[in-house]
Amino acid sequence: MSRQLIRGLRPLGGPPGLLPTASGRFFGGSAPELPAVQVRSTFLDFFRQKHGHLLVPSSPVRPRGDPSLLFVNAGMNQFKPIFLGTADPRSPMASYRRVVNSQKCVRAGGKHNDLDDVGRDTYHHTFFEMLGTWSFGDYFKEEACRMAWSLLTEHYGISADRLYVSYFGGDAASGLQSDEETRHIWLDMGVPPGHLLPFGLKENFWEMGDSGPCGPCTEIHYDHVGGRDAAKLVNANSPDVVEIWNLVFMQYNREADLSLRRLPQFSVDTGMGLERLVSVLQGKRSTYDTDLFTPLLHALHQRSRVAPYGGRTGSEDQDRVDLAYRVVADHIRTLSVCIADGVHPGMSGAELVLRRILRRAVRFCMEVLQAPQGTLASLVPTVTHLLGDVYPELHREADQIVDVINENEAQFLLSLQQGSRLIQRTLCRKDYKHGVFPASVAWSLHRDLGFPLDLVDLMLEDRGVQVDRQELDRIIAENHKVSSEQAGADLSVMLDVLSLAELQRLGVPHTDDSLKYGYRLEKDRYEFPTCRATVLALYDGEALVSEVPEGRRCGVVLDLTCFYSEQGGQSHDRGYFTRHGLQDVVFPVEAVLRAGGYVVHQVTAADSLETGDQVHLHLDQVHRMSCMVKHTATHLLNFALKKVLGSSVQQRGSHVSADRLRFDFTVKGSLSVSQLQQVERCVSDMVTANQIVHSQELPLQRAKSIRGLRTVDEVYPDPVRVVSVGLPASELLDHQTDRETSVELCCGTHLLRTGDIEDLVIVSERQMVKGISRVIAVTGREAARAREAGQVLSQDVDSLAARLTGSAPSSLDSAPSSLDSAQRLSKEVGVLSDAVDSTLIPQWQRSELQARLKALQRSSNTTVRKLETREAAVRAQALLEKNGRKELLVDSVETDYLSVVMKTVNQLSSVAPLSHVMLLAHQQHSGKVLCACQVPKDSPWIAASDWAVAVCRHLGGSAGGSALVAKGTGTSSDISKALRWAEQFARQKTQR
Repeated sequence: MSRQLIRGLRPLGGPPGLLPTASGRFFGGSAPELPAVQVRSTFLDFFRQKHGHLLVPSSPVRPRGDPSLLFVNAGMNQFKPIFLGTADPRSPMASYRRVVNSQKCVRAGGKHNDLDDVGRDTYHHTFFEMLGTWSFGDYFKEEACRMAWSLLTEHYGISADRLYVSYFGGDAASGLQSDEETRHIWLDMGVPPGHLLPFGLKENFWEMGDSGPCGPCTEIHYDHVGGRDAAKLVNANSPDVVEIWNLVFMQYNREADLSLRRLPQFSVDTGMGLERLVSVLQGKRSTYDTDLFTPLLHALHQRSRVAPYGGRTGSEDQDRVDLAYRVVADHIRTLSVCIADGVHPGMSGAELVLRRILRRAVRFCMEVLQAPQGTLASLVPTVTHLLGDVYPELHREADQIVDVINENEAQFLLSLQQGSRLIQRTLCRKDYKHGVFPASVAWSLHRDLGFPLDLVDLMLEDRGVQVDRQELDRIIAENHKVSSEQAGADLSVMLDVLSLAELQRLGVPHTDDSLKYGYRLEKDRYEFPTCRATVLALYDGEALVSEVPEGRRCGVVLDLTCFYSEQGGQSHDRGYFTRHGLQDVVFPVEAVLRAGGYVVHQVTAADSLETGDQVHLHLDQVHRMSCMVKHTATHLLNFALKKVLGSSVQQRGSHVSADRLRFDFTVKGSLSVSQLQQVERCVSDMVTANQIVHSQELPLQRAKSIRGLRTVDEVYPDPVRVVSVGLPASELLDHQTDRETSVELCCGTHLLRTGDIEDLVIVSERQMVKGISRVIAVTGREAARAREAGQVLSQDVDSLAARLTGSAPSSLDSAPSSLDSAQRLSKEVGVLSDAVDSTLIPQWQRSELQARLKALQRSSNTTVRKLETREAAVRAQALLEKNGRKELLVDSVETDYLSVVMKTVNQLSSVAPLSHVMLLAHQQHSGKVLCACQVPKDSPWIAASDWAVAVCRHLGGSAGGSALVAKGTGTSSDISKALRWAEQFARQKTQR
């Protein structure tokens, strides 16, 4: 199906969900009492209008600066900086007290992973919406419980008789008392004692991770049946009694030694899955029977060649049709939301998980539902119809979502063919053990071609083969171990939530780091300010201390600093500080991090250090200057990409270091040579113009009104710093000018004029995943060196092309020396290709040179083949004149090339098809003996591979091939002796 047709698809069959299925389930018809849209809005309005909560939009499903998560998997993820005390005190987040939202969540991969369960039952999902409320140091247990009960029973109209409440019953081993406060709150509210149940740590004590804020929770459960005592079914994995709302009371901090300490500020975090709540309010046991899913199931049925969705599970669903319906309906929601938020199917991390989700959906679509290629993407309009009003990015990115799904589906279908061929080749190998498939190949299919392991099992099952499961489990475990070790490599010393709270209690002021912007231009040189500071706090990795001894790693908080802390994609500053009165002892700064308004300098103490010490900070100015150049260049690059490629280009990530810059952005395919050149020229024009780089602080909402403003998904402080090129932000406000220029919200350190960049060269551009490209660029001297290297390589290619043109074979030139020359030139093409691939040169030039070298390689290979064939013909004719058409022909030939030996054998065999032919050649420069042989088809005496292997092993080498043709190498100082042995071996076989 063409891309234009796919884009034009809308939910099939008119408005979503009109027809009842054969099983009697309604896909609309008479609308449910409370549609999902109204369930969501009732929740948000209740807390916003009746209880003064601030509505905060859902964050994207790609976590903001949290490498511990693949996806946002809970409503609290975006508020972790508040719980950990690390929120920027200037950001709106720092002022949050009561918050409500509906958060997009994905649970696939990592600690919370529902992927393998989706489809097997009627309630698991990889994507879901979490309705959440928070109190940050405002109300606590009683208010949270009363609000929740009021919403459920009074506003949603759920019968209190069907609700059961669990609370934390204590844990003696942890020294934790029962949460009697919460129990009494529920009793006072009228919850019957028989409906109020205590549970332990596993069920009713919530923890953020191995360490960090945690606390008891109370959960509200719903009985689908009603009219009975269902207390024993609470937390018993019964589909009839389900948890609908979890209220977490964060009052402790879990320390690294697993002990618990009370938090200085208590918080509330509640979460209720929208899909489950809607199923309760619409009277459905299955979330797939609600109006969040029925339009998708209806649209999917119209594209399939199977019966409508029937809601069957387990043994009742023998053909797995209903399982497939659920998988596809769930997965298309996940794919649409993730792609809209910039997560595309790829080869690692969240991208790899998303690729697995897409391929799983494609399989079930085509194999079980018998739907044509393109079906998955055709469901995107239905998803945007259902969710787009709440999450407008789905409407905005609809075409992109369709394109990404279609391209990845096509790629997967090609991979299936490639994987089938790999499996077949493996089963045909001589070392294959019958019935047991090598685990290493199965893992390669999974890791490199993206095959789900269960698909590998199915493909092998058709051939009566099984994977070596024990070895595969070992490989998987080893892979997980390596991943875990890499993930745990962070050794930074960062203040924890209790230490941050202690600093605030003690009245320690936030670090004044305004000096990081305090540089100026003096006579075309950047002058950086000196900085003397006082040590206000020391953190040893566990607690605040007044002194650290020599050799101890610690975090140092100063009253002021000129060092830039790592943020906004820019590397932290380097340098050192010295202690007053001890100027010859250097404290190197290993990292500079920011937490809750405090700048933490990570050092290993070169001498003892105490709070109150005076220090002198020494900034590595060369490193800082390099970062400033790269950061300003990144802004110009961002602007140039948008100007050349169009306004649809969106930044998806960046990183600025002293040696290079990296920029990720959305684009359908790799950039052409022309586009790369245009981008570089656009940047060059701004650099040559030597425009002033302006920085100005503005109120956040005012700054967002600037036309052409480039932003990324970050939590910005308020006021926010606006960096613009050529025009100050004040002139860009309220459309005072039509001039387009680079303008971004940015906390980084920048040049004061663009000319100091000198030059920018894009040295790499490649698609990271479908739809997202990564550019790497260098500036200044590195850019000049890259251009020089490109010129040298270009001249080398010109020279090689001229020599290759002059080396083409002619009718008069048949000497072996011309083959030697052609072989040397062919190798030169390979060496030069490697140099072009690995040398830092302009990417547009690399693309051009690679294309030229591929053409030269093809031409060179053709020349070599022609000369080899010509030389082989001469050798074959001479051997025929010498030996005639013998049944057994063993002789030597003069050549240094195994390919010539092979071609000579082939020509002899074509003239004398009944001959057993073996030729040996003595390679002059290496002393090796080259061997090739061929035997008649269906020869009853000897296989070519057996003959070649025997001879080459006799010569201390190796060989391989088929029953008809084989080749190899060995070593011998006396080729005549080798010939006699080879002939004798063959005669012994023929005489049998």
